[in-house]
Amino acid sequence: MIKIQWSSKKFIICLFLAIIVLAVYYQTGDYQFISVDDDKYVTENPHVRRGLTLEGACWAFTGMDAANWHPLSWLSHMADVSLFGMDAGWHHRMSVLIHGCNVLLLFFALSGMTGSTWRSGFVAALFAVHPLHVESVAWVAERKDVLSTLFWMLTMISYWRYTVRGGVARYLLALVLFALGLMTKPMLVTLPFVLLLMDYWPLCRLEAAKTGNSWISAKSLLWEKTPFFLMSLASSVITYTAQHGGGAVSSLDHYTLWVRAGNAAISYVSYLLKMLWPASLAIFYPHPVTIGRGVPAWQVAGAVVLLVGISFLVWRARHQRPYVAVGWLWYLGTLVPVIGLVQVGEQAMADRYTYIPLIGPFLILSWGIPEFIKGRGLHRMVAGVLGVSVTLALTGAAWIQTGYWRNDFTLFSHALRVTEDNWVAWNGLGVAYRDLGQVPQAIEAFQEALRLRPDFAVAWNNLGVASGIAGQIPQAINALQKALLLKPDIVEAWNNLGTAYARTGKFPQAIEAYKEAIRLNPDLVEAWYNLGVSYFMAGRQEQISEVYQPLSRLDPNAAERLYQKTGGRRNGSMPTGRRLETR
Repeated sequence: MIKIQWSSKKFIICLFLAIIVLAVYYQTGDYQFISVDDDKYVTENPHVRRGLTLEGACWAFTGMDAANWHPLSWLSHMADVSLFGMDAGWHHRMSVLIHGCNVLLLFFALSGMTGSTWRSGFVAALFAVHPLHVESVAWVAERKDVLSTLFWMLTMISYWRYTVRGGVARYLLALVLFALGLMTKPMLVTLPFVLLLMDYWPLCRLEAAKTGNSWISAKSLLWEKTPFFLMSLASSVITYTAQHGGGAVSSLDHYTLWVRAGNAAISYVSYLLKMLWPASLAIFYPHPVTIGRGVPAWQVAGAVVLLVGISFLVWRARHQRPYVAVGWLWYLGTLVPVIGLVQVGEQAMADRYTYIPLIGPFLILSWGIPEFIKGRGLHRMVAGVLGVSVTLALTGAAWIQTGYWRNDFTLFSHALRVTEDNWVAWNGLGVAYRDLGQVPQAIEAFQEALRLRPDFAVAWNNLGVASGIAGQIPQAINALQKALLLKPDIVEAWNNLGTAYARTGKFPQAIEAYKEAIRLNPDLVEAWYNLGVSYFMAGRQEQISEVYQPLSRLDPNAAERLYQKTGGRRNGSMPTGRRLETR
């Protein structure tokens, strides 16, 4: 059991942290799900939509959907559905609650390990309201970010208590919490490295080992992390297998080693710049290679020189100011899994990747600024005023940034204002227009996305749906066929192609398209339902019975609707298309 020594200072800081978190994120209680990934994680995932069930738990632990293995994240979404149904506001509120817990746990951990209450409070405040962290908190699909960080913080605190009091039970507790974190998001693979940094500062176990004042040797500090590193290795293998199997890992043919290394260097610097001046933040930053541009050599050279220069200064200051070395290495190390050396997706960088890594620079600022002020002979009150001013300014900026996440329209309109050639944002805006019933504007947006990225299969897919809604069935069929030519495993495109064929009376072709969608995803309720209706419309009533059993298992209400549509009536209704993914 971790005992927290309360004081008036700690109470005031905790109250302040809670207030600023609520000030920024209270507005998300009125927000909607967005069309990027929220469908996969919640709104159109049949396992999640049923809430917490034994069958769903088995699926969560055995499947690798969304190109990842993170069973606890799935269970978290299922629990939300069981508690709140499909009320998007409560799903958002739960993410905000978890983020608030992370903020307080970070404060408790740092204040306990360092004995510095106000500096630890400033780190926690920066973590609480920095605009770069909005994406992790305000995006329901990124529940895995805030939830995995909860286990990160708990592991860190448990490890700290183990170093203070020892004991196998405390060590095993830290190990179990770490394992739970890995089952939430593999980003935690770098945590063992951070534990070693903590041994250096603020726990000072390396120094104690050198002077013989510790019960543990320097070599043992590394040896005791072996189980953690082995678990990280296992998680890395599982994650790479899942992402490679899901088609998320790009080949070296498209993203060469030079491109990856160059973009990584630029991203390291870009994140720091956005930390200092958090402007022009977007849900998606296009990778220059994907729109036919190379990574500028001068930017790569400048980034490398800057990173090497900072690292040199950090090395020189490692003895006098150990927090600088720990903060810098924390930043560099925890970004490694997502910096792009293994390119996953088509983004150059992502705000959500900074949720844990920016704690490192926050440490440097929180300990370095007071030391700088003290060294200049200024009153320590100056540091307090500066800290509060920065926190309030970031709170306002984060509140504005959170506002962009209200819905698809506000999110992607903002992304188009602050980025260039953003085909993903044009596609997302098209979905927003389509959902608002503004189909001509949706078609124009999808066409703009395809102008920027002609091989963007999802945009062809969405263009096909919009064309179908507009009654342009030949154009819809053509767009959907192009989508499947580019990416034959888009399940929704097969379902929508079947719908387009059915609307022209080509039921044999529709049936084959629905069967292919079901082959790719046997849990796709819409495809099963549409297949049953198409059997009926094609006069193949004897085959409808093949549909009832799987449909009843997936969605009893859909099975009942199918029965009503086909039971004894010749004129069943036409199939309907499904809302599509937009990533």
